[in-house]
Amino acid sequence: MRPHQVAIAAVLLGTILPVAALPQARPALTADDYARAERFLGPAVFRLVSGIPGRPTWLPDGRAWYSVSTTSGSAFVMVDPRRHTRGAAFDHVRLAAALSAALGQRVTGDSLPFFSFDLSPDGSQLTFDVSRDAGGNKRVRCDLTAYRCTAAESTRRAPPPNSILSPDSTRAVFIRNNNLWMTDLTSGAETALTTDGIEDFGYGTNNAGWVKSDEPVVTWSPDSRKIATFQHDGRGVSRMYLVRTKVGAPELEAWRYPLPGDSVIFRIQRVVIDVSGPKPQMVRLQMPPDAHRSMVSDHVACGGRICDLLWYPDGSGVAFVSSSRDHKQAWVRVADARTGAVRTLLEERAATQVGDVGIAQNWRVLPRSNELIWWSERDNWIHLYLYDLSTGQLKNRITRSDGNVESIVYVDERARAIYFSGQGMERGRDPYYRFLYRIGFDGRGQTLLTPEDADHQVAMAPDGASFIDTYSTPVTPPVSVWRDRYGRVVMPLERPDIAHLVAGGWHPPTQITVKARDGTTDLYGLMFTPSRLDSTAKYPLVDYIYPMPSGSVGPRSFVPARGDHQALAELGFVVVAIDGMGTRGGRSKTFRDAAYGKMEENTLPDQVAAIKQLAARYPWIDGERVGIWGHSGGGFATAAAMFNYPEVFKVGISESGNHDNRDYEDDWGERYQGLLVGNGESDNYAVEANQMHAANLRGKLLLAHGGMDDNVPPYNTYLVVDALIKANKDFDLLILPNARHGYGRDGLYMMRRRWDYFVRNLLGAEPPREYEIGRKTALVAPR
Repeated sequence: MRPHQVAIAAVLLGTILPVAALPQARPALTADDYARAERFLGPAVFRLVSGIPGRPTWLPDGRAWYSVSTTSGSAFVMVDPRRHTRGAAFDHVRLAAALSAALGQRVTGDSLPFFSFDLSPDGSQLTFDVSRDAGGNKRVRCDLTAYRCTAAESTRRAPPPNSILSPDSTRAVFIRNNNLWMTDLTSGAETALTTDGIEDFGYGTNNAGWVKSDEPVVTWSPDSRKIATFQHDGRGVSRMYLVRTKVGAPELEAWRYPLPGDSVIFRIQRVVIDVSGPKPQMVRLQMPPDAHRSMVSDHVACGGRICDLLWYPDGSGVAFVSSSRDHKQAWVRVADARTGAVRTLLEERAATQVGDVGIAQNWRVLPRSNELIWWSERDNWIHLYLYDLSTGQLKNRITRSDGNVESIVYVDERARAIYFSGQGMERGRDPYYRFLYRIGFDGRGQTLLTPEDADHQVAMAPDGASFIDTYSTPVTPPVSVWRDRYGRVVMPLERPDIAHLVAGGWHPPTQITVKARDGTTDLYGLMFTPSRLDSTAKYPLVDYIYPMPSGSVGPRSFVPARGDHQALAELGFVVVAIDGMGTRGGRSKTFRDAAYGKMEENTLPDQVAAIKQLAARYPWIDGERVGIWGHSGGGFATAAAMFNYPEVFKVGISESGNHDNRDYEDDWGERYQGLLVGNGESDNYAVEANQMHAANLRGKLLLAHGGMDDNVPPYNTYLVVDALIKANKDFDLLILPNARHGYGRDGLYMMRRRWDYFVRNLLGAEPPREYEIGRKTALVAPR
C-alpha cells in the first residue's frame, strides 16, 4: 500500500469506528525501571553485604584462617580457639604496601592479589602465588616481621594444563594421545603411564557425552604412590554433531554421545597404576567392564575424581561401586591394588533407581577395624549401616527414623563415632535445613550438635576436635561460630552486616509452604515480591521451575540474589520457586521417586496445586495471569506446562530444554524413565516428548536454545519447533548461534529478552527498547 493510501485509510477508519473502539495505549516500562531492577542482581547486591566468611584453611597447630567479605573487597582472618582470639591474619595495609613495591603496581589492603597462602610454622613468613590478573604465575614470599616481599624461588614447576595433581603436590597426571602421562614437578621429567590407548579406547578419558573435558578422570591414593583410573571404551558408541556458525565453511564438531536405547554405551575397564617405582606398573582389575554409571552422578567423574571409589588409607586396596545400566542394581566391591583381584561385598537393589544424581558419597572404608560404613535407602530414607569388610555381612544399622543422612562429615575411628549432616530429622522444621549430628558406630547416642533452626554449613577440623558452623536461612544472614566436638560454642566468629543492603530497598523472599497434588504432602518454596508491593493491586505470577532431581529453590542458606528472581519481581511480578514431588533434599525416597517413569509430569501437578493455593492466600496475586520459565530440565518442564496445562499457564519461556529424552544423553533418561522399551511404532519415552503435545499450545511461548549446546543438543528444541509449525501454531524462537548450554556471554541478552517477553505478554506493558543489562553495571544499592 502506498503512503497516501495509508493516510486515507486511517481517516476513513476514524470516521467509521467510534472513539472508544480505537486501540488504547499500552502502559510502558522505561529504561529507568529496568535499571532499577538490574540493581537487584548479584553483582550489585553481593557487594553490599560484608562479613560473609569463606571456607577455612586449618593449620597444623589447630588455628584456622579464612577470608571474609567487606564492602570494598575482602580481608583475611586468623582464629585461635585455644586462646579464644579472632583477628586479622596480618596487617593488610602494610602487606599491600610491601606488595606494591615488590610487584611494581598498586595493591590495596582490601584487594590483595591472592586467594590462598602458606604460613610458616612460626607465623613469620607468608608465601603465595599471585593471581593471574595481578601479574600472573608469580610465587611471592613476604616477611611479616619487616613486611618485605620478594620473589620466591620455587623448586617445583607448575602442573601441566588439564592435569590432576597428586596429594603431595609433587606429580601431576595428564592425557596425551589417548594415554596417561605423569610429570615430576621437581625435575620436569615426563613418564608415559600407559602406551596402548587409542582413539575411543583411551585411559582416563573424561567424556559422558553430555559433558567432556581434557582433564583425566583419576583418583590418587592418599600416599601419592598409586592411581585408580580406567580405560574408557567408546568404540561403537553413537556420535553427536554440531555446526559452528562462522564466515566461510562451517565448522563441524563431532564426538561420542550415547542415547537411551543405544545397543552400545560407554564402558570402563578399571585399572590401578603404581607410580612409586622407576617404571609404572599397571594392574587390570579382574572383572568385566562396568557400564559408565554412578550411584551419585550422571558421569563417572566427581570433582576430578572417580565417583563411588575410595582408596584404603595405605593404598593396598581400593573399594568401589559398580552400577547397572538401568541403575536398579549396585555392587560394592573391593580390589587388591597389587594383584587386581576383586571381590563383591554386597548388593543394593531398587525398583526405580539405586542412588540419585547429586547425593553425597556417604560411605567410608575402615581397614583398621575391618569395617565398612555404607549407606542405603532400603527403608525409604538415606541411612547408614555398618558392615564387615571381609565378609560383607551386616553388623548393625547405625542411623534410623525419618530423615536423611545428607553427608558424612567426619569419622572418629578411635571413639567409634560418626559426625554427619542430616536433613528432615527435626520435626516441625524445614526438612531442607541441614543439621550436624554425632552418633556411635553401634547406632547409639545420636546427638544434635547444631540446634539453631537454620541451615548449617559445617567445616570440621582435620582432627575432629572442633568445627566452624555457619548457619543461616533464606531470609536471615549467616552467623558463624566456633564449636567444640560436643557442639558447645567456643567463640563467636562472624555476623554479617546487611545494613547497606536493607537501606537500599532489598527485602528477603517469603518462605512458603503449600500442599502437593495429593492435598497432604507439604511442599516448600520461596516467593519474591516487589519491594514496593501495592496490596490493592493485582500482580501476575511467574513460576520458575526446575524438576527432578535438584528442584527449583536452590540452597536453604542465605543468598542475597537468586538469579534474577527479585529483579523480575521489581518489574511488577510475583515470582515463585517451589520444589515439587520428584525432587530431592530432606525428603523420602517415595517422594523423590514420585515421577519415576513419568518424566512428563515435571512436578507440574504440584506447581498447579501450589499456584491455586497462593492465589487464594494472597489477594494481590492474579491467578489468571500465570507465566512459567526454566532452563535445561526447566525448559523441558516449561514447554510441558504450556502444552499440558494451557488453562493455567498463559506465557512460557523454555530455554535449552531436553524436550525429548530420546535425544538427550543415555544416563538421564535411563535413570529416571527406565530403559527404552519399544511398543509397536512407539515406546515408553514417547508420552513424555514435548513435540507429541505441541498442538495443545494456546498461550505465548518463547523457545530458546544455544546453537552449539553440547549438553542438551539444539535438536531437542527443533523437534518442538517442527511440531508447532505442522500444527500451525504461533510461537517465538530465539537461537543463540554459537552459545553452549549456559549461553556464556549471551546470557545477559537472554535475561533481557526474558524480561521483555513477560513484560509484554504477561504484564501487558511495553518494555524499553533494547535495554542492555550490564552495560552500566549497577554498583550502588537498590533504590
